[in-house]
Amino acid sequence: MRKVITAREAEELLRTGQAAPADAILTPSARDVLRGHGRPGGPPAARPAPAPAAGKEFIVPDFEFRWTAGADPRTATEIERFFNSPAVQTLKERICEIGRRIWAKGYVDGNGGNITVRVGDNLVLCTPTLISKGFMTPADVGLIDLDGRQLAGARKRTSEAMTHLAIMKRQPQAKACVHAHPPHATAFAVAAVRPPTCMIPEAEVFLGEIGYARYQTPGTPAVADEVGTVAVDHCSVIMENHGVIVWGKDVEDAYWKLENTDAYCQTVWIASQLGGSLHSIGPDKLRDLIALRKTLGMQDRREGLKECELCDNSEFRPGVVCQVPAAEGARAGGGQADPQLEALVQQLTDQIMRQLAGK
Repeated sequence: MRKVITAREAEELLRTGQAAPADAILTPSARDVLRGHGRPGGPPAARPAPAPAAGKEFIVPDFEFRWTAGADPRTATEIERFFNSPAVQTLKERICEIGRRIWAKGYVDGNGGNITVRVGDNLVLCTPTLISKGFMTPADVGLIDLDGRQLAGARKRTSEAMTHLAIMKRQPQAKACVHAHPPHATAFAVAAVRPPTCMIPEAEVFLGEIGYARYQTPGTPAVADEVGTVAVDHCSVIMENHGVIVWGKDVEDAYWKLENTDAYCQTVWIASQLGGSLHSIGPDKLRDLIALRKTLGMQDRREGLKECELCDNSEFRPGVVCQVPAAEGARAGGGQADPQLEALVQQLTDQIMRQLAGK
């Protein structure tokens, strides 16, 4: 006869570590007792999570292209072999992928935008002119030198490559550039408004202060010089009446900065329509973020600025202005009052008070 196990007997089995007979009949209450203990009538016991392998290193993806200084190919045969090498082919594919992303995000239309990746002391991969960035293939990408001369590839390079090259010549950390017309950031460019600072921590860490380049005709030496100069201290630059250009250590890094820039401009624009003033995180907190940027290997020209200068957004239309406590203002001025200025203030105050008394 099959044994019937009650709840009390189930508890005894658990206490003594014994197993119930395989053919035993469990009462409903016995099943409840055994449930969760991996015994017959209950669900399997949860297995502990496996421990990580000892000494295992967890990687962070790195797409930066590193070349040997002084080893650029020089002859036509060497250049062609390098241009068609597996490593460079991978970069071409990555350029096309970024092209698809900026097209899919609506950051470019028609044949707008361009992408470059530095691959040597004097070598740069470049997207061609008159092509939709959403439909490029690796065969469309060309190779140019830092003076803009085309060395390889079937399609003619974009004329705006000179702006990218101007950045790369001035800023060695710029190994890839992406130029596009993301709508929110380009709206700031058309309105001639420089985005404010001290608003969002992530933007301060990954973008820093967004640069602003005055308008020059696209494709000309003038625009290359203007943008190249601004981009030395800014990895994201709004180009007045034109769009945005960003640089990074690789093309993925540059693309992220493009997304960051447009998202930041969109958020600031929406916030500025809510009726109140925009809240700043404050210069003291910004100093912490600048220090964090430094630990990540990112330069920031604001490191040596005074606190009031760090969050000075007086030019921004919604009127975000850095507020510095009076005591700090005194410190900024050396703690010394200007006797002549105070006398002038007192004189004007007395004059106003006399006029009011005579009414």
